Amino acid sequence: MADISLDEALTSKVIDSLNRILELELAGVVRYMHYSFMIYGHNRIPIVAWLRDQATESNAHAVQAGEHITTFGGHPSLKIGPLLETHQHDINEILKEAYEHERAGLDEYHVLLDLVRDKDIMLEEYARDQIAAEEMHLADIRKMMRKPGSIK
Repeated sequence: MADISLDEALTSKVIDSLNRILELELAGVVRYMHYSFMIYGHNRIPIVAWLRDQATESNAHAVQAGEHITTFGGHPSLKIGPLLETHQHDINEILKEAYEHERAGLDEYHVLLDLVRDKDIMLEEYARDQIAAEEMHLADIRKMMRKPGSIK
């Protein structure tokens, strides 16, 4: 094991959590790219750009998770998280699927935070930053799913 501040049992749990995060983020790359190919209509260009930005961000998040895994002496997973093909390519259905995906990521970042809270500042700050990013994504998706003029 690498020279780290966590005990061996906790390090193993942290690496498992980081690998689940890595797998989810890699699934996000595939998922968002696929969605971007399936958008049609007069709003295609900005929606495709947003989806591809999400794919790029998921890739960056996967890199971060992988780097943390190796920092703690682990082996990054070669798996990709769940990829659900519902064949529902309506933008609202895509946004619902994206929301569920982001929610799963948020949940796993909370697992990591619970594991490292008050034990490893670097990972605690990483988890908190990612939680904030995922919460922002969820807020953006909720806004995108609202009907125009729905603000009271």
